[in-house]
Amino acid sequence: MFERITIDPQVMGGKPCVRGMRVTVGTIVGLLAEGHSSSELLKLYPYLESADITAALTYAAWRSEEREVDLKRA
Repeated sequence: MFERITIDPQVMGGKPCVRGMRVTVGTIVGLLAEGHSSSELLKLYPYLESADITAALTYAAWRSEEREVDLKRA
């Protein structure tokens, strides 16, 4: 489902990254939230592709829908 998003304990402390590079999903989402455009991000990080930005946003949206549920012990 998230082919472009990788999680590796050896890269950025295991944070979700784009294609194993040292660019985290959080960095991309944070820059977009600050008002930077996708084209600006592609200039800042020329090794990224437009699909990487889309994948990061999709992953972040998916993660925001997760919920932790405490299991009651009987």
